[in-house]
Parts: sequence; C-alpha cells; structure tokens
Amino acid sequence: SKQLRWLSSVLAGILMCKIVFDLTRVISASFIARYAKLNDKVKLEWNNRGFSTFHAIVVAAAALYLFLFSDVFANSPDYPIVFRSSPLSDAVLGVSLGYFLTDLAMILYQYPALGGAEYIIHHGLSMYSILLSLLTGQAQFYILMVLLTEITTPFVNLRWYLDASGLKTSKLYIANGVALFFGWLAARIVLIAYFFYHIWRHLDQVRKVFPVGFYSLIGVPGLLFLMNVFWFWKIAKGMVKTL
Repeated sequence: SKQLRWLSSVLAGILMCKIVFDLTRVISASFIARYAKLNDKVKLEWNNRGFSTFHAIVVAAAALYLFLFSDVFANSPDYPIVFRSSPLSDAVLGVSLGYFLTDLAMILYQYPALGGAEYIIHHGLSMYSILLSLLTGQAQFYILMVLLTEITTPFVNLRWYLDASGLKTSKLYIANGVALFFGWLAARIVLIAYFFYHIWRHLDQVRKVFPVGFYSLIGVPGLLFLMNVFWFWKIAKGMVKTL
C-alpha cells in the first residue's frame, strides 16, 4: 500500500501540472488581452510557469504545515528526526517528484526554449534527492526544508509575466523585484545556511542515514546552494539596474 501511495502521489503531481497548464491557457486567453498577441513559444512558457507557480505554493504550504503545525518532526530524544515520515510527507514528496518529472520532460522536449543546462542540473539533482528520501523514508525533514525554497518561484514567474506583458517599467515590476531579492535572500540563502547549521547540530542523528543518503544530503544541497548564490547575484544586479 505504501508503494501504491507513492505511485499515486507522483501521478497526482503529473496530473496537477496538466490541469493547471490547461487552466492557465484558458484563463489567460479569456482575461489577459496581451496573451493573444504572444507567439506560440512564449505562450508555452507562460502556461508552463502557471503550473510551476501552483506547485511552489502547494509544496511550500504543505512543508510549513508539517514544520509548524504537525508533530511529525517535533523534537524527541527517542526517535531521530532523520527517520521520521508520514503519509502527508510522502505525498508531498511524490507530488513534487511528479512536477519535476513533468517540467524536466517539457524542458528537454523544447530545449532550450524553457531553460538551459542549469535547469536540467537543478531538476535532476532535485529528483534524485526526493526519490532517494521517498523510497527510504529517511531525511524527509531536510528534503522538505530544501523544497521550501520553492516559495520564491511565484516572484520569479511574476517577474517574467510582467516582462512578457510589456510592464517592465511598472511599479509592480519594481516592487516584485525588491520582494524577489529579499525573498531569495531569506529562502534560498539564509534558510539553506540554517539547513547546514541544523545538520551540524544534529550530526549524531544525521550520521545514522545510510552512506549514499548521508553524502547526498551534504553534497546535493551544497551544489544547489552554489547555484542559488549565482542566481542571487544576478537578481541583485537586475534589481540595482532597475532601481
């Protein structure tokens, strides 16, 4: 039944992407005049960013619930945090895996229209980490913490939407750029720094993770952190230029 639940959540993630992709197309065509004037490639990315935004909101909300309101990861000396999981945490990881599979398939099929090599690396590392944690039931606390960084995605996508709509000089574009800067700093720099601090504080528990998982838990977020620092530098440059 656990394997069936995993498969169901992955398929639910793929179905979620398909439904939101179609809804984004229909709603945009009905209520956004600029959408009809876009070419097919831009429309494809427009709709693609619709389901990436939805995924980010769903995953971030679920992760925050598990961290703040659920007792799954509550402090307990009797059971190491790296071995804790629940049906909800499994479902969140499965849905997220379904999203990354769908998005990566679209990126590869339309390459490089929807993103270059850095997106393939990012998605590949994310899928590897999520799958490893889902199948073993280990380190889900830390994988969910990394997934929480997706909370910045709506700001990234809004920036692109405003640009594609010819609103790059609007006040909303500037305000969103500033929000993106501070959101990225908090979610993808400070949070990941805390991620490694938490591992260091609980190293006795983290060492109990199976060897491949342990080294992946250190290495993969480290690589993602370096990518996030590089993107943060580009965001900072863009914000300064815009201001």
